[in-house]
Amino acid sequence: MPNMHGDHMTFWFISAGLSIAVAVLFVLALRAPGRGSTEPAAAYDLKVYRDQLREVEKDLARGVVEEADADRVRAEISRRILSADAALKEDVIEEDAKKGAPLTVGILLAVTLVAGSLWMYSNLGAPGYGDLALEDRIAMAEQARQNRPNQQQAEDSLPPYVAPADISPDYAALVERLRETVKNRPEDMQGHILLAQNEANLGNYSAAARAQGKVLELRGADAVAQDYINYADMLVVAAGGYVSPEAEAVLSQALSLDPTNGTARYYMGLMLAQTGRPDTGFRVWDQLLREGPEDAAWIQPILAQIEDLSRRAGVNYQLPEIGAGREPLRGPSSEDIDAAGELSPSERMDMIQSMVDGLSERLATEGGPAGEWAQLITALGVLGRTGQARAVYENAVEVFADDTRALDLLLRAGQRAQVAE
Repeated sequence: MPNMHGDHMTFWFISAGLSIAVAVLFVLALRAPGRGSTEPAAAYDLKVYRDQLREVEKDLARGVVEEADADRVRAEISRRILSADAALKEDVIEEDAKKGAPLTVGILLAVTLVAGSLWMYSNLGAPGYGDLALEDRIAMAEQARQNRPNQQQAEDSLPPYVAPADISPDYAALVERLRETVKNRPEDMQGHILLAQNEANLGNYSAAARAQGKVLELRGADAVAQDYINYADMLVVAAGGYVSPEAEAVLSQALSLDPTNGTARYYMGLMLAQTGRPDTGFRVWDQLLREGPEDAAWIQPILAQIEDLSRRAGVNYQLPEIGAGREPLRGPSSEDIDAAGELSPSERMDMIQSMVDGLSERLATEGGPAGEWAQLITALGVLGRTGQARAVYENAVEVFADDTRALDLLLRAGQRAQVAE
């Protein structure tokens, strides 16, 4: 195992040595012209400052410094130029000031150089860590994802629930009676649905999640994507905005039923950002912005976070036009699946088979957006038509070979259908 502590100390010794060496050169450069020169110190200072301004512009053009840092340096140098110019005009600089001013400036520049370098590295770098290859970073992120706190641990780390002070006594009594009713009638699905909604209204999301989990248990195979999304949403809020492994599993189930669902994809992007994969989380959120629509519930939360996430991902990002890249999907929708719930099991299966076959034929002849291919792959996997799902997946990967966002979507669908690693 590499000696990280030793490498860390070596790095700081080298950095400190280089900074001091450069600072000494600055001081010597500032002092040298004054030897034997009859030129006022203020006139020489003006030349130095103007040279420094030109160097700042060169560094900015080369991308060595950021615009904000350049502005701060320009302001400081400009202030010194004004001071030196005033001193030159008044011609009141004494001989000792002529000798001492360059040294003072050099010391100030040295302090600024060393302190500024430390500040920039502390804020932009990662003190204490060696450089890691991309493969190692991905492996570390996956390990962190696998070992992150579970739902109960996340909830236990938060302050205990306190009922709102302004709650109506009548409403509080109604909710309490509902709790007792559900406790005495554990198989009453409608009771659990109402309890989940009302607990959420009271901000008691842990209790709301438990009730919604019971709804899913009672629905069984008849549960639809929205049932899972409601459950995941309550889990995330109960954990203070943290996407736990339990919430991730629920979101995966929701996406297996509705691969294009925006709420589930938003939370998956959040989970990736929380587990060391800002690159993939950024791509998920960017695609959601491009798809829109503007009034979607996930748009504002993404807008509030995506610029910070893009910086973490190393992307020079400009917000896209929301909804500009939206592609209408024409495959089986969640409404179609809900309608199928009113049919007998055999009729429902026939309906789904027919819709899947229709989508498969249309994509084979006309093509379509990546979301429809993902829907088809997922549906074929659910129906147990693994061979066909694999063939469709491989075909789709060839079609969208140059589109990384589409490949991410297809990979998730292929993994759900168990035809991709």
